[in-house]
Amino acid sequence: MTNRNILVAGLFLVILGGCSSFWQLGSGAGARGGVSSSLVDYLYPKGEVPPDIDSTIPRLELPLRVGIAFVPAVQRSSAISEATKMQLLENVKQEFVDREYIEHIEVIPDTYLRSSNGIRGMQQVARLYGVDVMALVSYDQVAVSEDNTASFLYWTIVGAYVIKGTENEVQTFVDTAVFDVNTARLLFRAPGADKSSKRSTAVQSGEAVRKSREASFAVAMRTMTDNLALELDRFRERAKEDSQVADVEWKPGFGGGGAFSLWFALTLFLAGAVPVARRIFARPVDRATTGL
Repeated sequence: MTNRNILVAGLFLVILGGCSSFWQLGSGAGARGGVSSSLVDYLYPKGEVPPDIDSTIPRLELPLRVGIAFVPAVQRSSAISEATKMQLLENVKQEFVDREYIEHIEVIPDTYLRSSNGIRGMQQVARLYGVDVMALVSYDQVAVSEDNTASFLYWTIVGAYVIKGTENEVQTFVDTAVFDVNTARLLFRAPGADKSSKRSTAVQSGEAVRKSREASFAVAMRTMTDNLALELDRFRERAKEDSQVADVEWKPGFGGGGAFSLWFALTLFLAGAVPVARRIFARPVDRATTGL
């Protein structure tokens, strides 16, 4: 066989190999990964039975000191970095820090929760940070990367090169449960969810999935934050109407309402005082008694 025939045969094999890869793209081969943290497993490890706390009534003294933290993941690997987790919690903090009935919000790294789990562990961490209420954020995220029909054949001088298109789908669910520390009673909860998909080449898939995971967490956390604000307002209304929900009162020195309440009271005082003053000064002056 001549050198020319050998070269043609080699090119034919390369092209055949490329075409073979092209026709196998619809096999559905891909990668699936997930990360999650379980609130139940954290608070009641090894199947512990929850204590009977239905009859206990939380006593909340306003303004509250609140701690917020992610529940530690079931596995050591995490979809997002610790720095990203802290930033997400800081974003939640900024939405509530200016409310008059919240004195302070402490963002707590989940490493503190890993050292001691269970109700007692949560209470120990809360007392370490001096908070009255704990908001625990659990999550469940699944990421799937699959080859799809968007793959295409790229011809080069040495044959065909297949560029595989990849569909990256990420689904994220987060749930924030707010507990009274002293009674360990659940006050209210708020969920958030996100589902997103993005195409990339197979070479870019790993980086695309990482970015998609972080972006999906951010969207789910924003949704949860909106729901948390609604649930907090609903809890306040329930506490006003039903004394069994919680016993709420202000700490000494705090009246609820701050400068607005003071200004409102002053306005009411002036509204009543001004007409009285007008009546006094509008009376005729008896010059004989005044000596004028």
